[in-house]
Amino acid sequence: MTDIHTQFIDVAQLRIGMFIYLDMGWMDHPFPVSNFKISSQSQIETLQSLGLEQIRYAPDKSTPESQDASDPTGKNADKTVVSIVPESAASIAARQRKELLADQQASLQICERQFSHAAQTFKNVTDIIHAQPAQAKELTEQLIQGFLGQVLGEEEAAIRLLSEKAGEKTSLHSMNVTVISLLLGKALQLGKAEMLELGVGAMLHDIGKIELPDRLRWLDDHFTVSEKQLYNEHVMHGVNLARKMNLSPNTMLLIAQHHEHADASGYPSRVPGEKISPISRIVALVNQYDNLCNPSNPALAITPHEALSQIFTQYKPRFHVPTLTAFIRMMGIYPPGSVVQLTDERYALVVSVNSARPIKPKVVIHQPSIPREEALVINLEYEKTLSIQRSLKPLQLPKAAYDYLSPRKRLCYFFERGLEAETDTDDGGSL
Repeated sequence: MTDIHTQFIDVAQLRIGMFIYLDMGWMDHPFPVSNFKISSQSQIETLQSLGLEQIRYAPDKSTPESQDASDPTGKNADKTVVSIVPESAASIAARQRKELLADQQASLQICERQFSHAAQTFKNVTDIIHAQPAQAKELTEQLIQGFLGQVLGEEEAAIRLLSEKAGEKTSLHSMNVTVISLLLGKALQLGKAEMLELGVGAMLHDIGKIELPDRLRWLDDHFTVSEKQLYNEHVMHGVNLARKMNLSPNTMLLIAQHHEHADASGYPSRVPGEKISPISRIVALVNQYDNLCNPSNPALAITPHEALSQIFTQYKPRFHVPTLTAFIRMMGIYPPGSVVQLTDERYALVVSVNSARPIKPKVVIHQPSIPREEALVINLEYEKTLSIQRSLKPLQLPKAAYDYLSPRKRLCYFFERGLEAETDTDDGGSL
């Protein structure tokens, strides 16, 4: 893998020859691909009409024309002659930090905007599924096609932790399961058609819950036997809705099996492991993980690190071993949302994990001298002397560090662009 450094520029600064990335759904722009080198002024005009203020581009892959070439009339040229005063080291450092912070904030805003759009689409699906099942299917498939454009693109997709305000509980769970399932499907080298079925099934795995009373939509330890039975029927309701939508047999099977276990201890049919489909195995595992991190009662939530540990030590027989192994390898020891202590004793919050280099995540570090809103995300992959020493529970943090890092009570994940993948080298990031 080669690290392609990207940065954001104003759309007014676009030039022919720049290699740009459109961080938006594939249906939200007219271009056949979402990253390409600008080859004409008409492309620039189209990009400027999309309503974006900034666009991400890769200087290392760009060969932009000069200002004179893109402005042949010279009307916009600045003819004022100025003397060049060398910048001081402190000035350069301050400018670079400001640029990094702006890029960081822009990248997070893109993630949150895309998440919000996806969550709204999911809500639209649930609103129309009874009256317009065919339209609900089309909306879901379009949404997953957009996700696949990010997951299967040239760049690696990392898992990014978003703010808690990003989504309400129902969409948050479905989105988390879909995001992580697609990345796991890619790690398991599923084909594109199977990835589409996986994404649609993951997004709709709990769709049957819309047929339940509100108070029964989230599993509760205090349910009576009859309430638990009614809750379990969400699987049957989901299959019936999937049939109305005319989903593929493989997708319907996923919805039917997302609570089945490899040791035949699941429900509703106690299907043994060899009869559980590959994409059902993925969603069953990811669903368990997210339910541990984001239970119906937030007081019972455990950290992502604890969730992985619990699945491996207590629930391992429930899951297909190769799928579980790939999942733990992809998420890393410290998934996004983990609170950690670094080797220099400082505290940090893991905010992004690249599946190719999971032991070197991106973190926000508690630095009292820097305001929280100005804290830079540090990529530990580039820190030769700094790494993670141990995972902590949020309540183990000193109060100042807890207030600064603000550990999430509910974890919300989405895709974040990682590194550019080269086709002529090995993965370079295997453990």
